[in-house]
Amino acid sequence: MAEHEHDHGSDHQHGHGHGSHAGHSHAVAADADRRWLWSALVLLVAFMAGEVVVGFAARSLALISDAAHMLTDAASIGLALVAMRLAARPARGGYTYGLKRAEILSAQANGVTLLVLSAWLGYEAVTRLVSPPEVQGSLVLVTALVGVVVNVAATWCLSKANRSSLNVEGAFQHVLTDLYAFVATAVAGAVVLFTGFVRADAIASLVVVALMLRAGTGLVRDSARIFLEAAPAGIDPDEVADRLVAAPQVEEVHDLHIWEITSNQPALSAHILVAPGGDCHAVRRGLQRRLREEYRITHATLQVDHLGEDERDGLLQIAPNSAAAAAEEEAREHCADAHGPVHRAGPHPH
Repeated sequence: MAEHEHDHGSDHQHGHGHGSHAGHSHAVAADADRRWLWSALVLLVAFMAGEVVVGFAARSLALISDAAHMLTDAASIGLALVAMRLAARPARGGYTYGLKRAEILSAQANGVTLLVLSAWLGYEAVTRLVSPPEVQGSLVLVTALVGVVVNVAATWCLSKANRSSLNVEGAFQHVLTDLYAFVATAVAGAVVLFTGFVRADAIASLVVVALMLRAGTGLVRDSARIFLEAAPAGIDPDEVADRLVAAPQVEEVHDLHIWEITSNQPALSAHILVAPGGDCHAVRRGLQRRLREEYRITHATLQVDHLGEDERDGLLQIAPNSAAAAAEEEAREHCADAHGPVHRAGPHPH
């Protein structure tokens, strides 16, 4: 029974393509993303400076709120650029994943600033609804129309970058909500100019607040999922477990964990029990291929053992009980503190 020479404890591979061509393509893509972000940043900062002056001159909260939002836009892009540079650093020392989650920190910071800013602007807008000041509609309208053009250009720049990165998406959402804000402000300026209804300015600000709340909530939620190491959106762990346990020779899957290291970098670990006499190496290779092809999970660490094998001495010891009893005993021996459900072939509740 001691003929099984496979290494159970370390029988895993990551399946990454770390060749020079892959590294070169990632570097080129990152450089292109940085160029697009810098282009958007220059556009926003240049326009924001003029908008602050006009906003105070016209006494328009909508313009001032747009300028404040543009400041956070610029900060979000700057933060995204810093995070991209940090995330590109290689892993070293205790940081075994490098600083890849710097981008997720950036995305969460962008989401939080949107929520905080929306709370402040919402308070100011309600105050001005109760007691509206005089607003110069012509200045508001002209400035907002110019702002629409600038934000369309900035949004286009960011759309050319890799939006599958939550970091870039955070900056994009900032600028996109600012574009919507300028459209609302332009409408408010026209209403004030042609009807004299000055409360339109505060109403436009509330529209901006609603958009900021929506974008901020989404960013905080998505980044929190990664920090809490939840399964990536679109990947159902129970479904993955069912696909793994349906593979030939696989008797049981437990201790299954799926998480994201950073945006679009899912990882998985699991303990696989194979039928006595099965080829653990072949099973592991087949499962990793299935994960790669069906779920795009290329970072998979699988501990593969024979059902009934005693971890203490590495020998295959099949209990005299039934197969179900042997499976239960194996689960107790290998994983006294198992995490998550045990998956076996056949119908079972989720």
